[in-house]
Amino acid sequence: MSQQNVQPLNKNIHGKTKIKAQRNFKQAEAQHLVPLVVHEFSRASAEFPVVFVKNTENGTFQPVALFGLKPGENLYTEGEFWGGTYVPACMTHFPLALVPESKESDKYMVIIATDNDVVNEEEGQPLFEENGDETEFLAKRKEAMASYLEHSHITRMFTKELADKDLLVQQNLEINLNGEKIAINGLYLVNEKKLNELSDEDYLELRKRGFLGPIFAHLNSMHQVHRLVQKKAQTAAEAA
Repeated sequence: MSQQNVQPLNKNIHGKTKIKAQRNFKQAEAQHLVPLVVHEFSRASAEFPVVFVKNTENGTFQPVALFGLKPGENLYTEGEFWGGTYVPACMTHFPLALVPESKESDKYMVIIATDNDVVNEEEGQPLFEENGDETEFLAKRKEAMASYLEHSHITRMFTKELADKDLLVQQNLEINLNGEKIAINGLYLVNEKKLNELSDEDYLELRKRGFLGPIFAHLNSMHQVHRLVQKKAQTAAEAA
């Protein structure tokens, strides 16, 4: 959460807190990519390029949706409403998040970012009833975040499998926008040639684990780079 003032959710402090429905997810306006879980690939790939980035500290890979052609650019938060039909799950949890209670703990607690325009006490969905019980709204949000944590675990297994089979290859995308050359570096894609050269046994293992669908969704999503280029050209034209 990039927003300031993140606190553990507490009914004594946040008893009157309400969350307004988000229209354009302003908290992500400076993010050109956001994390995805493997369960979202089919829906996200119909709209965004789905690619992988590498964590330079520990060498692990993370699938992400690409929202812009350069760092700090989100082409979907330009207008009053979100500029797409699908919103990645990690963005829909805001301003709430589940975090481990401590480094050693396997228990999680809910935190809330209060310093933003969706959190207030006047309008929106309340988090607590007057008697201090959680509202159905909060219970559903917690359920969604718990399920996301589970999906994140499966996603880590998925990316580890791709890395172990040496299928992820760094590719720099070169885009020509009205004569201006834009390079997007540091992205990793599944190498289709390597995928096709896998042994029958390795290929079957990917199929059994349900990983082929997400791989093909990712590969097909590269057609969406053109959509980003169109969006950028449209934004530039509107600004002019």
